[in-house]
Amino acid sequence: MAIILRLDRVMADRKMSLNELSEKVGVANVNLSKLKNGRVSAIRFSTLDAICEALDCQPGDILEYEKTPNGGK
Repeated sequence: MAIILRLDRVMADRKMSLNELSEKVGVANVNLSKLKNGRVSAIRFSTLDAICEALDCQPGDILEYEKTPNGGK
């Protein structure tokens, strides 16, 4: 996939644990773990909004687009 999740990097920069983020966002620890490790295919805007609020960041700090060779084919 061409979208790369950088949640782990932003959390480390903010010195925030997965448990702390889970409490602030109101999303189960296991679901945030999947998001952090790139094992999801979608994210709700409401979840992204809550994560950005908790981490004081922009969506672009968490999500990165990397062009794939041959247009991802």
